[in-house]
Amino acid sequence: MAEMTAQEAAEWGKTLDFPTVWAALMEDRKRAEKLWESIKELRDSQKETSQQMGGLHNSMGDLIETLFAPHLGEKFDAYNYNLKRIFRRVPIYDDNSRLRSDIDILLSNSTVCMAVEIKRWLERTDHVDDHIKRMQLIRQYPPAEVKGKKLLGAIVGAVVTPEAREYAEQNGFFVLELTGEDVHLLESPNDFQPKEW
Repeated sequence: MAEMTAQEAAEWGKTLDFPTVWAALMEDRKRAEKLWESIKELRDSQKETSQQMGGLHNSMGDLIETLFAPHLGEKFDAYNYNLKRIFRRVPIYDDNSRLRSDIDILLSNSTVCMAVEIKRWLERTDHVDDHIKRMQLIRQYPPAEVKGKKLLGAIVGAVVTPEAREYAEQNGFFVLELTGEDVHLLESPNDFQPKEW
């Protein structure tokens, strides 16, 4: 808007009447309402996209579990664990029957259980820290299949970074990685000792 002198502003003000001012205000209001609607639609669209991405993440995890769970026990045959029993989505309840967590895949035999966490991306050490907390919960509130058995842990990632792998192994977890049509147990360092929880 160009700058006006006081006299020019006074002259311009004489040309304004209530209907003209009211019409201008209503036009601004309509623009503001359209802007607000656009913002609301954008926010709703972002929320829907976020929910869809969450669904995709869950679907990917479910796909990995479904495809590879039946053969996971075999990956530990070299350790003579003979893990033939497979359970999916095993809930962990505390003493007050509150759900505290769950185990993506639980492999077991008569003396050993292996709690396996499935991650699409095993890229950060906090992913390992989450599984450490889960393992502590399993030991504190063991599901029926775990009671009285040696408890070990493993993490499967579709993609595994060297940093996350090293940290997981330092904490006594077996690390497996998706390799095409199979899951491969990564070769552990010579001094690797699986941790018994």
